[in-house]
Amino acid sequence: MSDVITLKKISQLLNISISTASRALKDHPDIADATKQKVKELAEMLDYEPNPFAIQLSTSHSKIFGLIVPEVSNLFYTSFIDAVENESRKIGYTLIILKTDDDPEIEANHIRYCKKQRVAGLFACITPGTSNFELFQSLSKSGIPVIFFDRVPDSNSCNRICFADEAAATIAAEAIIKKNKKRVLAIFAEPSLSITQKRLKAFQKVFQQQKNAPKLLIYNTNHYENTKEVIKQKLLNGERPDTIFCMTDVILNSTMKAVQELGLKIPEEVAVITISNSDFFPKLYTPEITYVETSGYKLGVLALSAMMTCVNDDVPYQELYVDSYLVEGQSL
Repeated sequence: MSDVITLKKISQLLNISISTASRALKDHPDIADATKQKVKELAEMLDYEPNPFAIQLSTSHSKIFGLIVPEVSNLFYTSFIDAVENESRKIGYTLIILKTDDDPEIEANHIRYCKKQRVAGLFACITPGTSNFELFQSLSKSGIPVIFFDRVPDSNSCNRICFADEAAATIAAEAIIKKNKKRVLAIFAEPSLSITQKRLKAFQKVFQQQKNAPKLLIYNTNHYENTKEVIKQKLLNGERPDTIFCMTDVILNSTMKAVQELGLKIPEEVAVITISNSDFFPKLYTPEITYVETSGYKLGVLALSAMMTCVNDDVPYQELYVDSYLVEGQSL
């Protein structure tokens, strides 16, 4: 007897057709209960395992999701991946994680790979340089739903799962206003990203609506060392900011490195507030940093839920949000 037990082998042993054996294992209503029982008992006795590649061919897609992400060392992406993997496993799906290093060409190759593998769906966080979405659209046309998360296209013709970015930036700006600060250095990420544009616009709007608003200095960055050096320069000049707003955890880490190297006291000499994925980075520092939470894990759970809706139903494009809220530390 062959080491590999197949449906064909089970059907031969029971003298039934392969299709009957297959439907019996799936509890098809057209198959008699007695036949179902015989097939299931034999399959269990022989330790039969369905062939995933055969299932993929018969259903036109696999039980595998693809996930394209800029990096895996970032705590936000790690928590997002953790949530998607956990929730996928509960419903019998597995996850392929593909890293782009923010390179559009690598991203394009990953999309082609997912299409070739006929994944059941794709989660994608785009690179700052992504401008052509034809490859993503080709997946949708092939019946493979795409859920964009965090960094998403500036278009309503796709499924987007985001944080309430405007709300998060608004909460942070209002917290600064309440403290009667005078000079605020606000550091944002790559300006081409929609997440940056949304947070920047909302943040500025709060200040513009105030009669005696603090002076606001905006700076965009995409490199750790450069960010640290810019912050040090701003803190050393004659009109030093009394508050620094950080758009992300990465920017927060650069900020704290600069503040610590200059030996400045928080919040007496400079206050700090950030938008953060969790309490991990804000609680690394003394005093603990005041932050607006944007949970990567919650975003991952919501993304998987949206994906299954797309897999099971023909639904219109949607944009869903995870709410944000202020967590008080002692840095503001």
